[in-house]
Amino acid sequence: MTEYKRGQLSAHFQDVAVKKLSAVETTPTKSNQHEFNGSKPLRQLLGDDDRKGIPTRFLWLADEQEGITEDGYLSWYDSRRNVAHRSAEYRLYYPGNAVSELMNEGDTVFLANRPDGTMMVIVTPAGSTVQNQLLWMFGVDQPELDFQVRDIKKDADQLDFAARYILDEIGIEPEEPEADWLDGILEQFGSKFPTTKVFSELARSSLKDVDARDDADTVLMAWLEQEELMFRRLERLVVSERLKAGFVADESADVDGFLAFSLHVQNRRKSRIGLSFEHHLGALFDARGIRHTRGAITEKNSKPDFLFPGIAEYRDAAFPEAKLTLLAAKSTCKDRWTQVLAEAERIKEKHLITLEPSISLNQTDKMKANDLRLILPLKLHKTYLPEQQSWLMNVKDFVSIVSDRQQ
Repeated sequence: MTEYKRGQLSAHFQDVAVKKLSAVETTPTKSNQHEFNGSKPLRQLLGDDDRKGIPTRFLWLADEQEGITEDGYLSWYDSRRNVAHRSAEYRLYYPGNAVSELMNEGDTVFLANRPDGTMMVIVTPAGSTVQNQLLWMFGVDQPELDFQVRDIKKDADQLDFAARYILDEIGIEPEEPEADWLDGILEQFGSKFPTTKVFSELARSSLKDVDARDDADTVLMAWLEQEELMFRRLERLVVSERLKAGFVADESADVDGFLAFSLHVQNRRKSRIGLSFEHHLGALFDARGIRHTRGAITEKNSKPDFLFPGIAEYRDAAFPEAKLTLLAAKSTCKDRWTQVLAEAERIKEKHLITLEPSISLNQTDKMKANDLRLILPLKLHKTYLPEQQSWLMNVKDFVSIVSDRQQ
């Protein structure tokens, strides 16, 4: 299978420091300093010189809440620089803002240096999925009260699917340094997007060295990554052309037009991945002759993504329940996985396939307790904790189960 460079984490971050927040760092009644503790490790991140007013993007990210972003600054300085015969005492000051107001003792903070001289401060609740995702991407251990620092500048690893997923979550556009080779494939669409079904079919057919009957995990990820790459390239071309045309109405700036276009771009991204995921799964099952029905209506007007071997068998009371299988497909889970539990009353153990890396242990324990089996392409298993990986199912094993039930 042909490999193309997909960019590196070091193109977006130089180094990162991570810690668990203490009460004095977060609680105004206990401290009015607005400072992060831990001067010794932070000198590795920020150096010995005073740096006032470092442009900084603050982010609050939680699993089920909308993220909050605010631009501000950090100031790094030695409070004893002009005091004779006293050792250095560095402080990292942050102004109060919408993100700092949400910080709680025990939350995790990520301080990240970016190559352009700016910084990011990302705060996440302890034990959350988004915390686990960032810990995995940055390659750092579970946070303690002291900062741990990791140098990313020399990291030569290519950004894989999971890393690009997480960068998207924090509002960073992953680099695609060799994406221009796709222009010949995409030129047929000009500056317009085809339907998701057509785009997914093209992604599969453009991979000449991928056989749909090969290893299911490898094939599915190849199709998904190819479509993601194609989508981002076409999106960049479409958006570039629209920006060149400008947003002007009646000789004035068309603010409403710009906002509507921006919202359309974001909504298209969100809706496309879920639909393309289902299209590729359907193609995978078809290639193996696995009978299934997509989007059938069951009890209480529920609409499972896939029923095996089909809706006719499900509605046939004489058909053995042990041979029925439900598969829900959600590119991201969040708390929406609970919706799957009511989608087909005849099927006790249900299956859910997702592309979301590093789902929290708390969430996967709840899935187990509710007889919901989680499936991920094998390539994404590495983002989960060891105690979770032994329970996760891969695509190959799921395909084997539904195939055996149709014998």
